Amino acid sequence: MKFVLRLFITAILVIIISYLMKGVTLDAGIETSFKVAIVLGLLNFFVKPILVLFTMPITFFTLGLFLLVINALIILLCGHFVKGFHVDSFFTAMLFSIVLSLSQSLVYKLTEDKK
Repeated sequence: MKFVLRLFITAILVIIISYLMKGVTLDAGIETSFKVAIVLGLLNFFVKPILVLFTMPITFFTLGLFLLVINALIILLCGHFVKGFHVDSFFTAMLFSIVLSLSQSLVYKLTEDKK
């Protein structure tokens, strides 16, 4: 159930951020945003660890800032795989990934169970 809630939150955030940011286009609304959320989850689960492993030296040298580049590449890959989702440039993808990560962290923190 927690996975479905996070997927729904990510889909809604993708809609909001794509509406507010120039350079990010999202066609067909909620269907495409769910596809983006699913593909982002899969790319983050399967592809990102491989990229992090291969770029470990440069990530270490840049004190972790290269992870922003990896996140932007994941967003660009998602734009390549999902029809109806397009990001204009690398820097737009980087800004989109930063805003999405920060907003996800905030919303997940607000919706978590307090024990």
